[in-house]
Amino acid sequence: MSTYVQSAGAQEDIEKTSDMQLNRPQMKLVIGALIVSALLAVYLIVSQEPMHPILLLLGLLLGYTLFHARFGFTSAFRRFMAVGNGKAIRSHMVMLAVAVTLFAPILAFGISFFDVEVSGYVFPIGTAVIVGSFLFGIGMQLGGGCASGTLFAVGAGRTVMMITLIFFIIGSVIGAAHLPFWTDQMPNGEAVSLAETTGLGYGGAWLISIALFGLIAWITLVVERKRKAPKMAPLPSSQGWKRVLRGSWPLFAAAIALAVLNALTLMTRGEPWGVTFAFALWGSQAAELLGFNVAAWDFWQGDNADALQASIFADTTTVLNFGVILGAFMASAAGGLFRFDGIKPGNVAAAVIGGLLMGYGARLAFGCNIGAYFGGIASFSLHGYIWAIMALLGTFLALYLRPLFGLSVPKSKDTFC
Repeated sequence: MSTYVQSAGAQEDIEKTSDMQLNRPQMKLVIGALIVSALLAVYLIVSQEPMHPILLLLGLLLGYTLFHARFGFTSAFRRFMAVGNGKAIRSHMVMLAVAVTLFAPILAFGISFFDVEVSGYVFPIGTAVIVGSFLFGIGMQLGGGCASGTLFAVGAGRTVMMITLIFFIIGSVIGAAHLPFWTDQMPNGEAVSLAETTGLGYGGAWLISIALFGLIAWITLVVERKRKAPKMAPLPSSQGWKRVLRGSWPLFAAAIALAVLNALTLMTRGEPWGVTFAFALWGSQAAELLGFNVAAWDFWQGDNADALQASIFADTTTVLNFGVILGAFMASAAGGLFRFDGIKPGNVAAAVIGGLLMGYGARLAFGCNIGAYFGGIASFSLHGYIWAIMALLGTFLALYLRPLFGLSVPKSKDTFC
C-alpha cells in the first residue's frame, strides 16, 4: 500500500516523508513579504480608494488561511470522485453554511462599510454555465489547482503553477472574446436566486441552503463508509499556539475563516470574493499592448470599459489576488516550506491545457470555484449548484486524463489520499 503523503489543495506534488514537523521559519522571506505588503498598502492608500488597502489585508488573510490548511477545491473533488473521501467536501459545506448565515443579512439589508451597493453573485443558468464549469472541472484537475489554489501555490513557489497561471490568463482572454457567442447565441435561461426569484426571502433560502448542505455532508459520509475511503494525508505542523502562525490548520477552522473573510469582502467592496475577472483584465491589457482591439469586445463594454482603461491596482479583484499570493508566500515561509520545485514535460503540458480550460471555462461560467461555487452558492444563486455538479463531472473525466500526463490519481488501496 502507498505510504505517500499527498498535500491537500493546490500543492499536488507527492512527497515521501516521515517527518511531520515544519522546518525553521525562513525569516528573511517573511520579512521581505511584510515589506512588500506594507509598500503596496501605502501605494494603495495614496493612489486608490480607502477600501483597497483593506482588501489587500483581506487577501493576505485569505492566502494565509488557504496555505496553512492547504484548503483545496481541486483535491477535494478528486478525492471524492476517485475514492469517496468526502472530508474536504464536508469542510466546504461548513464554509458554505457559515457563508450563507453571514451573507443573508448583509444582502437583505445592504450592509456595507463604505456605503457601496451590495449584491451577490447571481447569474443566469444555461449552456454557458454548464459548458464552462465542466471545462473548469477538467482544467483544474490537469492544471494542478483551481483559481484560488493556483494563486496560493504560486505564492508557495510551485514552479509549474506559474505556468498554469500564465495560461489561465490566456484562457480568460479567449473566453472573454468568445463570451457573447455562449451567452447570446446558445440556449440560456434567467438568473435564479433562491431568496428573491422564489419569493422565499433570505430566511427561507437560508433554511433550504442549510438543509442542502446537511444532505450533501450526509451523502459524503455514506459514500465514504461504503467505499472504505483512505484517509486524508497529514500535513507537517507546529504544535500549540505556534500552529496559528506556522500551521497546519484544521480544514474546518479554515472553512469558517474563509467564510468570514468572504463576508467581510462583500461588505467592503459590495461583491463577494472573486479571482478570475482580474485574469481577464491582466491578459486583455497585455493584448492591447500587442495591438489587439480588445476595447471593441462586448465583454469590455459598459462597467467593464473603465476597468480596462484604468490601472490594474484600481481593480479590487486584482488587489485581492495580490494579497492571496503574498499571504501564501508569507505562510509558506513562516513554516519553512517555501521552495521552487522542478518541472517535468508532462506537468508542463498538463499545466498549459489545464490553465487554458480553467480560464476559458471561468469566463463562460461567470466565475470559478470562488466566484461561481463559493460566491454563487453563498449568494443563494442556483447557478452555483449547477457549477458544482458540472465541475464534479469534469473531475470524473479528468481522472482518466491525469495519468496520460504522469499525474497521480488516488486509489482505494492507498493508505492516504
